[in-house]
Amino acid sequence: MQDRQLKAANKKRQEDIRKDTDKLFQLATELKAAVDKTNENVLSLDVIRKAEEVEKLAKSVKNKMKENIGPNPAVEPIPRGPLPRPPR
Repeated sequence: MQDRQLKAANKKRQEDIRKDTDKLFQLATELKAAVDKTNENVLSLDVIRKAEEVEKLAKSVKNKMKENIGPNPAVEPIPRGPLPRPPR
């Protein structure tokens, strides 16, 4: 029973993250369009507000990604040792 609730909570969290990242992409696109319309002498309040909104939503997405509902999932260890050399 509890396992099912944990899976449902994680599924909801994943859906929220997906929805928020879609919104973040839309806001970032709008911000770029607004910045492209400005010049070095003019920066509108709308651009500043939109940048703040992007920042707030990005922090929210980051925090949701850090959340862990239920037992810790298996995490692959970070490989140690020298890094492979790129092909020449």
